[in-house]
Amino acid sequence: MVTLDSLTPLRARSWATALNSVKEIGMRQTDVLIVGAGPTGLALGIDLARRGVRALLVERGETLAPGSRGKGIQPRTMEVYEDLGVLDEILAAGGPYPVGMIWQDGRQAGEHRMFDPAEDGEEGSRFTGPWMVPQWRNQEILRARLAELGGEVLLGREVVGIEQDTDGVTASFATGESVRARYAVAADGGRSAVRRALGIGMTGETVDPDPLLVADVRITALERNRWHVFPPSGEGAGFLALCPLAGTEDFQLVAQFPEGTDIDLTPDGVRKVVAERTHLAPEAVTEVRWTSNFRPRAALADRFRAGRVFLAGDAAHIHSPAGGQGLNTSVQDAYNLGWKLGAVLDGRAPESLLDTYEEERRPIAARVLGLSTAIHRDEARRDAGTRQLGLNYRDSSLTQDTRRTPGALRAGDRVPDLTIDGVRLFDRLRGPDWTTLTLADGVFLVRPDGYVGWAGETEAGLQEYRARVGV
Repeated sequence: MVTLDSLTPLRARSWATALNSVKEIGMRQTDVLIVGAGPTGLALGIDLARRGVRALLVERGETLAPGSRGKGIQPRTMEVYEDLGVLDEILAAGGPYPVGMIWQDGRQAGEHRMFDPAEDGEEGSRFTGPWMVPQWRNQEILRARLAELGGEVLLGREVVGIEQDTDGVTASFATGESVRARYAVAADGGRSAVRRALGIGMTGETVDPDPLLVADVRITALERNRWHVFPPSGEGAGFLALCPLAGTEDFQLVAQFPEGTDIDLTPDGVRKVVAERTHLAPEAVTEVRWTSNFRPRAALADRFRAGRVFLAGDAAHIHSPAGGQGLNTSVQDAYNLGWKLGAVLDGRAPESLLDTYEEERRPIAARVLGLSTAIHRDEARRDAGTRQLGLNYRDSSLTQDTRRTPGALRAGDRVPDLTIDGVRLFDRLRGPDWTTLTLADGVFLVRPDGYVGWAGETEAGLQEYRARVGV
């Protein structure tokens, strides 16, 4: 068995020498090790695979995580999914959010829209609101795309140790195996073992002291064209909601309990709370397919990078589920990091490019965390901010606008999904490369993640920018 101690002599050697030593002792090696095969890790794996980067995904569980969990895919993430090649499958697997039906004393008492809808074409996107896909199905689609590109997920690999040196990272698993990588990404969730091993703290707060039960259930006695909401009906009882999960026969149940409650996660416990808080009998719940519980909190990692290891997704930021922001922010972490790792690994860009991952994503995560918390506390609406189309990198060191009078589209902005002279801009931008666009208000160099890196009235200064960032 290879132990971490046996790797100590690898430190301070060149990467090539280190790989030769790794081969001699039979250790697996890769360019990027991704710990965690949820949506974050899978999206990053896809982005790296299409760039020809060797990446290995490892997952602690024997299967991908079950349950509907984060079910809302926001418009900006839908655009990302189109670029990653999974949009058609995501559209086929889900549907729009249904209108909420509020119940009182067994009667329908009114309707409620969870998200403020946008008009067609508003914010320059073809998507006007979140698309509902259960997280387990989202993961299946991403994993299939990764496999199509030649990527691999190893299940049952719990990380129990991680070390790094000037040339790479070594991760060891409970199985006794080890992997050597040039870089590693912790996408292993809010209780990230990698983050703890690195000693990176998280700063946060409890959003709500009242715990929540979440379950995927089968109920035949309710219409599937409404999100059924049952407000608190008595002393000590919280709300209960049953949302039909598009593309399945399931409902996602969410029920709130008083602080300190020991929630019963058994099928009988789920049936009991449904009977207590709705007009339905216990036997109306014909099947309980998955259960979980949590207490809503918000937390932000103190750093998103430690040497050759990066934090992404819930390992870097933990959200209240209100507003459907956590999964989407996480996937966009991966979309930001993927092209930067690819550019550095193939030698086109300086290693310093990787510093911009934390520079750009940590402020975004902090902003979105504030929004999620405000929505949970009924201090903000689920409006344009939740669609994440307006998030930008205007303050990034990668952003440069040389125009005397910047127009509506500025450096750092997401390029809108427009059609000009019969050509859809997103068709021009699709793929893993930078793109130069000449539009009515200037010249734009668009990053691989669809944001404007450089803007000018002419191409004067463009080559200097390219040389600086390694384009």
